[in-house]
Amino acid sequence: MVNYYNTVIKRTIKMFFAYGEKEITSLKQKDKRLAEIIDKIGMIEREVDTDLFSAVIHHIIGQQISTKAQATIWKRMKDQYGIINADTILSAGVSNLQSLGISFRKAGYITDFARKVKDGTFDIDGIWKKSDEEAIKELSSLQGIGVWTAEMILLFCMQRPNVLSFGDLAIQRGMRMVYHHRKIDRKLFEKYRRRLSPYCSVASLYFWAVAGGAIPGMKDFAPKKQKRSSNPCRNDSLAASGI
Repeated sequence: MVNYYNTVIKRTIKMFFAYGEKEITSLKQKDKRLAEIIDKIGMIEREVDTDLFSAVIHHIIGQQISTKAQATIWKRMKDQYGIINADTILSAGVSNLQSLGISFRKAGYITDFARKVKDGTFDIDGIWKKSDEEAIKELSSLQGIGVWTAEMILLFCMQRPNVLSFGDLAIQRGMRMVYHHRKIDRKLFEKYRRRLSPYCSVASLYFWAVAGGAIPGMKDFAPKKQKRSSNPCRNDSLAASGI
């Protein structure tokens, strides 16, 4: 009964990325421009899912589709199966997952992940004990999980405090807007990552907010590109920012 109660509470109360005065003070002391951004935006509430199994599946579902489509499919899955765990996924199988709107390839990734968790091939509990680098390596060894997705799982599930993704286009956009750069190359990125450590995850929240237009009048200093046909699929990194 206690386990059921805890599960219900976890599923009905929204949880947000945890940070406070300590992280804010550190970032503001290290970076005057970011300090101005933080003062203008205030505290940011970004929802997290601390269930690593469901977070992996949620991120696989969300790849290369709109945020709205991801939310719709996720709701269908929860309505259909309730608690999302290895047993319910394996019982469902690929065809039933497809009936929810999940592609055949993604359904295969999801069932493969569930099978590895079930038979112990993938030590899901052990991930929590690993360093960021080790956890990213382990997660990105799964089918359908790349480095960027693994980094987002570290931030929005495991709530690791020092995640700043070079592969995230919205992070790069936010950094260009804050620091007035035309381009964020790896060397420049690493300079800011070192400056903002050990609270890069909080800085990421503010870069995403800026990239999404949280402060009117801020501009992207990237060179103008020639117009080209639009892609109906979102960029996953922009989706993480909420854009």
